[in-house]
Amino acid sequence: MRSSDRDRVVLATVVFAVLFSQLLLYPGVGTLVEVLGADETTSGFAATELDASMWFLVAEFAAYVAFVGVWGLASDVTGRRTPFIVAGALAGAVGYAALAAVPTIGSIPFEGVLVLRVLQGAMTIGAFSLTMTMLMDLAGGHGRNMGAAGIAIGLGAALGAPVGGQLTELDPLAPLLGAAVLLVCVGALVTRVEDRTPDSRRTTRALLEGVRKRPTLSIPYAFGFVDRLTAGFFALVGTLYFQEAFGIGPAATGLLLACFFAPFALLQYPMGALSDRIGRTIPIVVGSLCYGIGILAVGAAPSVATVAVAMIAVGVLGALVSPATMALVTDIAAESERGIAMAGFNVAGSLGFLGGFLVGGTVASAYGYDLAFLVVGGLEIAIALIAVPMFVRWSLGREDHFEHDRI
Repeated sequence: MRSSDRDRVVLATVVFAVLFSQLLLYPGVGTLVEVLGADETTSGFAATELDASMWFLVAEFAAYVAFVGVWGLASDVTGRRTPFIVAGALAGAVGYAALAAVPTIGSIPFEGVLVLRVLQGAMTIGAFSLTMTMLMDLAGGHGRNMGAAGIAIGLGAALGAPVGGQLTELDPLAPLLGAAVLLVCVGALVTRVEDRTPDSRRTTRALLEGVRKRPTLSIPYAFGFVDRLTAGFFALVGTLYFQEAFGIGPAATGLLLACFFAPFALLQYPMGALSDRIGRTIPIVVGSLCYGIGILAVGAAPSVATVAVAMIAVGVLGALVSPATMALVTDIAAESERGIAMAGFNVAGSLGFLGGFLVGGTVASAYGYDLAFLVVGGLEIAIALIAVPMFVRWSLGREDHFEHDRI
């Protein structure tokens, strides 16, 4: 196995571990926030279980938005990735462990829990985003590299959700402890990979100016925002909807989420390689429009079995879109700007998650789940349609088969 192939596997494993640790918390988030002290009588952030769960998830992704650019910029300026990934992973592990210790302390208000969640998220995003940037640095085809990242993300989510549901059944705090252990392993594993950060170093101002002069990055950023918005919606509103509408517990909820994430994960690498062959336009444009329709189908499904089928279909469509969108970032960004370019993509994605939590949670709380599915599915279709003309105009101005770095 060539060095770049081996490193691709290791880096994909790191991405998997970070996402797996994150998704451990989702199926039992309602139970978890209750154990961590969410109480409507003492906190305005915990008026209902849905509100407390929403703010617990929002806190992490708000930190992602605020700090991912800092990590990417620091990496590009210093010309190093590995030390920052190790620091972010280990500090993130401490954050998860601190959250798990909250019930034993017993005197921390829910607002304090949210502050800890922000700190944990600020550290974890560094490990996640810069590991994806290290995949961008590899040779072998941008679609392949981002397909490896995508399959790791999908598998982490697909396995993290059901395992997290089972752990929650044992102990609501078990997912937090499991996440802490996994991030320690991430810090150790990433040191086994060669740091291939481009040698050319630039000032902070030059890097930001370089990214600013590439407005076409807004194309993958827009699609990344939309895709993550729907993922955030399913992580929060979908989880609670499945449990309330069909009377299932965290374990069964995790399995339903896995119906989406399993095909989403398993098809990432072949779909990424496909986009290397046929270009990015068809996977991104067609896949995004069909993806929005699939979300509406999930909300309309009358039984657990039909929901599972609809979730599988949405997972396949997500696998078509995701690696092509991430590869488009690599296609557009200069080598010396990859850290900040991927950070921008993750900012867009984190804002999407926040939108999914806030829009989905607010609409579901005020008007019910049916309208929430309609709004989010409609947003997916609408934003995709708005972005399509810009994408097509740009792609028509150049060869649809993007320049690759195959060996």
